[in-house]
Amino acid sequence: MGMTMVEKILAAHAGKDKVRPGELVNAKLDLVLGNDVTTPVAVKEFKKIGIENVFDKERIAIVPDHFVPNKDINSAEQVKMIREFAEEKEIKNFFELGEMGIEHCLLPEKGLVVPGDIVIGADSHTCTYGALGALATGIGSTDMAAGMATGEAWFKVPETIKFVYKGELQKWVSGKDLILYTIGDIGVDGALYKAMEFTGPVIENLSMDNRFTMSNMAIEAGGKCGLIEADEITLEYVKGRAQREWTVYKSDEDAEYSQVIEYDVTNIEPQVAFPHLPENTRGISEVGDIKIDQSVIGSCTNGRIEDLRVAAEILKGKKKAKHVRLIIFPGTQEIYKQAMKEGLIEIFIDAGAAVSTPTCGPCLGGHMGILAKGERSIATTNRNFVGRMGHPESEVYLSNPAVAAASAIAGKIVSPEEVL
Repeated sequence: MGMTMVEKILAAHAGKDKVRPGELVNAKLDLVLGNDVTTPVAVKEFKKIGIENVFDKERIAIVPDHFVPNKDINSAEQVKMIREFAEEKEIKNFFELGEMGIEHCLLPEKGLVVPGDIVIGADSHTCTYGALGALATGIGSTDMAAGMATGEAWFKVPETIKFVYKGELQKWVSGKDLILYTIGDIGVDGALYKAMEFTGPVIENLSMDNRFTMSNMAIEAGGKCGLIEADEITLEYVKGRAQREWTVYKSDEDAEYSQVIEYDVTNIEPQVAFPHLPENTRGISEVGDIKIDQSVIGSCTNGRIEDLRVAAEILKGKKKAKHVRLIIFPGTQEIYKQAMKEGLIEIFIDAGAAVSTPTCGPCLGGHMGILAKGERSIATTNRNFVGRMGHPESEVYLSNPAVAAASAIAGKIVSPEEVL
């Protein structure tokens, strides 16, 4: 019996010829990640361990991105603490304001994650890097501390669900819609502690930006990780960026899956996830008349250059509705610069948008876009739990960038065709 991608990666990093689902293994890590919310706790735990140095100064990344620019004294103190830790331990990959980006957009851009890696991150959306053919998964701050100290972590080898996407994507349907549709089908616990492996001709033709979006939301189905086999599209992205050598792992033809699920994407329309779970999805034609107060385009899910291009295509020459706050967050400084070169930022500002420096900001109810009681936002973010973007009696609807941009113009949730 052959092995799946995730089993091969774990076996290689654990020094084993073969592993099986349910087996416990200790694996070497290629990268340990933390942000301004999770790293302070990890630093305190690291100091309790009582060792002087981190396992590798170049294999730890610390990215303040959740509450930056610092929104208050507490957030300023948190960043100060981790900045001093990074300086003391000579951690190479500490990305300060002005250099940083939203962590899961930034690290692939910097070439810090490559195919075949194992990455643990004290942030649940670390699974984003599965789009590169890496085993990337979120962990807690204590595991981050142990990872920084030892360069290792233990894993229970997960079972794998194989998702096969066939057919032809319709206009305005993206990776965001595929993953929302999938979560709507299997539920927020449908892949609990399982590897989600995205395959099929539709995936093979998806851009890297769309692949990142799909892997990013694997956790919203309970997935341990969301893997896409590294192919020519992947390697074209990696070449010129990679900070080290990589290994491409492919599932064997006789690999054993816990389940194989196939979708014909031909009739999938843009999806909207209603409050208060990402599984509560409906096609755009089934949405009804829902007025919005805010539209957020960005985040680690949809803050990449292709996302901004799609939004600009909808917004060009138009104005947002008077009562709508349109907030746009490029994922990194490089994405911001590229958007400026292409004239996208001017389109956004002319449409009445506020364009922000890279930050997680409103996605987690942090700052720069908090909702008041009774307000509704459409957002290209990844979660719409109760109170996720502010007041517990506010509502968040998840969509792709095209729908979010169109809805900002209409003042209510609509299909792009309705404003073009």
